[in-house]
Formats: sequence, structure tokens, C-alpha cells
Amino acid sequence: MTQREKFKAGVYFMSAVLFTSVLVFVITYQYFPTPKERILQKENQQYELYLTTLSEDFQRMSDNLDQVHEKDSQVHRTVFGLNPIDEDVWQGGIGGHDKYGHLEKAVTSGKVLSATLEKVDRLQHKLAMQKKSMDTLVNMAMVREKRFSSMPSIKPVKEDELQKGVKFLSGFGMRIHPIHKVRKFHKGIDFTAPKGTDIRATGDGVVMSINKVGHGFGRHLLIDHGYGYKTLYAHMHAITVKDGQRVKKGQKIGIVGSTGMSTAPHLHYEVWKNGQPVNPIDYVMDGLTPKEYLQLVKKASQSNQSFD
Repeated sequence: MTQREKFKAGVYFMSAVLFTSVLVFVITYQYFPTPKERILQKENQQYELYLTTLSEDFQRMSDNLDQVHEKDSQVHRTVFGLNPIDEDVWQGGIGGHDKYGHLEKAVTSGKVLSATLEKVDRLQHKLAMQKKSMDTLVNMAMVREKRFSSMPSIKPVKEDELQKGVKFLSGFGMRIHPIHKVRKFHKGIDFTAPKGTDIRATGDGVVMSINKVGHGFGRHLLIDHGYGYKTLYAHMHAITVKDGQRVKKGQKIGIVGSTGMSTAPHLHYEVWKNGQPVNPIDYVMDGLTPKEYLQLVKKASQSNQSFD
């Protein structure tokens, strides 16, 4: 063999060895990872499992939030008569089209990561809307609670302190005046009770005026409850609040008497709505069953003689 042929044979041999080495390296790298690579592969598998679990958790939270949203809508509709969150807005998309599409190029967990991030965005969107909606409900509830507290809604004299005689009260409407003996429009209700019985404010408000002169209504006071409501308490033996004082529903404001043009100890009670007297019987339902309330209405509607 000549020197040239030996050289060619050597080149072919070295090329074959190099090619074989590269091929073995590629196959080994591809199918037989190093210990470090095996650790990384195991960690990637664990991370993918965590992502899948996290994605499922976000889905469950989203489902629970949808249930809260449904209850929120019911409260808006049935309690406050308001329009709930629009469903198209509630279910609306987040961000641009295919916001996390670039992540799907990842070989192992790209699709799971992309789907999870989209769920996170959607959940944050819904939480923000739900928080705003709940803030609105809380504000509405506080306003309504204040209105309910201010609106006259209890009897000015407790039920167990009222005299239970046949003429236990004289109601709203045309009644015979006890002094002049003529039919006259009676703007309130007369609650008969022993002298000294506590009189209480029927709603939150401010004492608008106090009169201690003793003529007509005798000692009496007027409370402004706001929202168009005012209440008057007359023929009091004593007044225990001051002009301009803020009072709470159920608070003692005086005691029953028979001052002014009165024939017996009682409380004359009036309710005014937007400047007009209204039947107080519609505002004294506290502690009464429907049957008891109907009995109260019946007694208040009897065409008897008033006490003032």
C-alpha cells in the first residue's frame, strides 16, 4: 500500500470514528440524560403537576365566585330592585387575543401555564367587579338601614303598658270631640295609659320643637325623622328631652299625662308624611301578630269619642 493510500485510509477511519462518536453522543444525550438532566426532568414533571392542580383550583374558585355572583344578582333584583352586573360584562374576555400564546411553545408545560394564567386574569376581573358590586350593596344597605331606623315603626307606648279597656285607643279620622261634642277630624291616635307611663320615640330623629305652654295639646313635642316623616306626642305630663336633641328609636322622651285639652291620661300621637297627616296605625306594628294587628286596626277605626 502506498503512502497516499495509507493517508486516505487514515482519513476515512478518523472520519468514521468522529461520525460514530457524534452519533453516539447525540443518541446518549437524547435518550440517556445525565443525572443532572434527570433531576431537571423530574422537577419539570412536578411543576407541570403543580400547574395542573393550580389550574383546577382556580377553576373551582371561579365556579364559587359565579355562585356568589348569582346570589349578588338576586339581592340586587329582589331586595333593592337594581339591575345586577351584566352577564356579558361578567363573562367578558381579558386582555388581547391569544395573550399567552407565546408560552404554548414550551415543550412540557406551555399549554397548562397559558391556560392557568388566563384563568387567573379572568378571576381577577370577576373579583374586581364583584367587589365593586358588594360595595354598592353595602352602601345601599346602610342607607336603607338608616331609613328603616328613622321611619316611625313602633308604638309610642309599649303594649304591656297600655290600658286594655274597650276604649283603649281612639283612632285616626272623624271623631266626637270630648269637650265641644262635635264631630271633628282626629289626626292621630289616642293611646290610653296610666299617668307617668314612659313615652318613647318611634324612630331615630331630632327633636324639632317642644311646647310646654299647656293649651290645646298641652305639653307636647315634635320629632323630625327625615325622609319626610315627623311625629307628634301630646298631653305629656313631663318631657325628658331637649329641643334639637338627637334621639334613637325606643328612647324615652317623656311620660304620659293629661295636660292641655284632655279628659283623661293618654298620649295623643300623630304621624306626618311629606307635610300631610297619615294614619299612625300603619306605623305601630311592632311586636304584633297579624291577628293582633287586625284587632288594633279594628279598635282604631271605631267611630268613638276621642280623648282630646
